[in-house]
Amino acid sequence: MNACTVSNHGIEPNSMSDAGLIAAAQSGQDWAFVELCTRSSKRAFSTIYSVTKNREDAEDALQDSILRAFQHLRQFDGRSSFATWFTRIGINSALMILRKRRVRPETSMDVTAEEESWRHWQISGHATDPEKYYAGCERSRHLKRAIGQLPAPLRSVIELGQMKGHSTKEIADHMGISIPATKSRLARARAALRSSMT
Repeated sequence: MNACTVSNHGIEPNSMSDAGLIAAAQSGQDWAFVELCTRSSKRAFSTIYSVTKNREDAEDALQDSILRAFQHLRQFDGRSSFATWFTRIGINSALMILRKRRVRPETSMDVTAEEESWRHWQISGHATDPEKYYAGCERSRHLKRAIGQLPAPLRSVIELGQMKGHSTKEIADHMGISIPATKSRLARARAALRSSMT
């Protein structure tokens, strides 16, 4: 997987520990998140492929995993390695794709058993479709920009909740407001972000 082109302010990501990258990513540094995904993608793709048995579905699941990992980075608590957490997200994405396939089964009329076997041996190139990957990176950058454009009170609750993993009570205490006011701000911030992302 190729890394997205992002500024890392002179820091060399591949020389950083996973823990340092996680801290940087959770504080909003896109380049750190990209490096974490780059490190974890080969293992995740291999596991996802073993679930889907289909390269295209595995690539789709990996893309979905990158987006979900970005959206839920605040939920990563360090009880496992980032690679394990990311792979678990990938497995869930793969299972969702398989469930959709069972609801709407698709059979290719163009692939023989020999061709499918040959495709299996071509799995060594694990990189995802660059167009899809960069589209995912662009969505990530767009989300960061959208958060940055929120009014300060809404941006603060999102940063504390979504990126730093604080509970509603912790956010309320930190900002000196009530829990209902915190919940209201979180709801308004999420609605604004959903609107911006669509």
